[in-house]
Amino acid sequence: MFKKYIGDRSFYKKVLIVAVPIIIQNAVTNFVGLLDNIMVGQVGTDQMNGVAIVNQLLFVFNLCIWGAVSGAGIFSVQYFGKGDNKGVRNTFRAKLILLGIVLIAGLLLFGFFGEALISKFLHETDGIGNAAVTLDEGLHYLWIMMVGLLPFAVTSAYSNTLRDIGQTMVPMKAGVTAVFVNVILNYILIFGKFGAPEMGVQGAAIATVISRFLEASIVVGWVHTHSDQAEFIVGAYKSLRIPMALMKQILIKGAPLAINEALWALGITMLNQCYSTRGLAVVGALNIASTISNLFNVVFLALGESVSIIIGQYLGAGDMEKAKDEDRKLIAFSVMCSVVIGFLMAMCRKVFPQFYNTQEEVKSLAASFILVTSIMMPFFALLHASYFTLRTGGKTIITFLFDSVFVWVIAVPIAFVLTHFTSMPILPLYIAVTCADFIKCTIGVILVKKGVWLQNIVNEIS
Repeated sequence: MFKKYIGDRSFYKKVLIVAVPIIIQNAVTNFVGLLDNIMVGQVGTDQMNGVAIVNQLLFVFNLCIWGAVSGAGIFSVQYFGKGDNKGVRNTFRAKLILLGIVLIAGLLLFGFFGEALISKFLHETDGIGNAAVTLDEGLHYLWIMMVGLLPFAVTSAYSNTLRDIGQTMVPMKAGVTAVFVNVILNYILIFGKFGAPEMGVQGAAIATVISRFLEASIVVGWVHTHSDQAEFIVGAYKSLRIPMALMKQILIKGAPLAINEALWALGITMLNQCYSTRGLAVVGALNIASTISNLFNVVFLALGESVSIIIGQYLGAGDMEKAKDEDRKLIAFSVMCSVVIGFLMAMCRKVFPQFYNTQEEVKSLAASFILVTSIMMPFFALLHASYFTLRTGGKTIITFLFDSVFVWVIAVPIAFVLTHFTSMPILPLYIAVTCADFIKCTIGVILVKKGVWLQNIVNEIS
């Protein structure tokens, strides 16, 4: 039993080589995101809520971008495991085309319906916050953030492909550099330091946009000057032609994944909209709790990506027994790490909210949300690792049902009924919706154990 779930030293060394750069990048990004959030929170509750609502909308766009690159990434990681650089190059081209479509759709949506979308989250039922001010601040933030969607999309195409081929250090260095520049510019522009004008939330948006252009320039510059280590870029722009058989399979396998990410993000946004009917205090508390949770979640999120990279290469090489064995150990490692991280998060739950310039009610509620998340973290880790296992084997229809369909069929109806037809307080309501994920845990374990994901999808194309 011990050997079944616990790997040897070489196994953990391999996992850490892949996971640590991702953990560092995500940890620094989320830590700086926490600092940014605190800075905006120092300006006022209305400003913090406006930024939080817009970031919830941008979260949907970001996951659509991630879904678009991940669909093609299923193939690029297996092509790399097979040693087929031409296949990796074709999947990179597919990512560029798909991201272009998502980018245009996102700009049109935010440009024409931004105000209406923000307004859906504004409910002054608790006497905390001003909806009109929150809307105005959110719109100013959104218009500027839209400029940064282009470099974000470009970075996603390049960084995702680099991770698929095992080059996780470059995206990490670029991301870390960008977030440090972001936090410095935030301090200068939000509060008007070193002779700069005091710009509030608009300064936060400008700092983010500048940092995204910087990150894109670092990643793109490295790839084009290190073609010996990123061979997929050689001749990548000579043509955007992609073999029809491959593009067909990317759409067949990737479309459910991209749609899944979009629907899942919309589902989470709908959940937050339901929660917001309990007042702007809830919006502020959820913003604080989610920002802090993101900082602690980086370990199991990075280990999920490691499942995709490590196990995907075994599947591409046709080594199914090795894939099954190491996947089981990776999932166990992710859950064990999350038990420790969840405990630390619970211990810190009352500390972080005190950094915000907001009402005590908001701080207390945020601490309660954080406690719920910390208790559920090992189960979230199990869900995440199971999701990546199924996705890596090309079972995107199953992940679609497992992920977004579950949110819309189970979680959203529970939240909608409890918020609109009962007077249940927000905390037990939040717990009831969150505990629905136990159903997904059970389904995920069953599907992974049955081995339905053990297949080489690039050989099927050949």
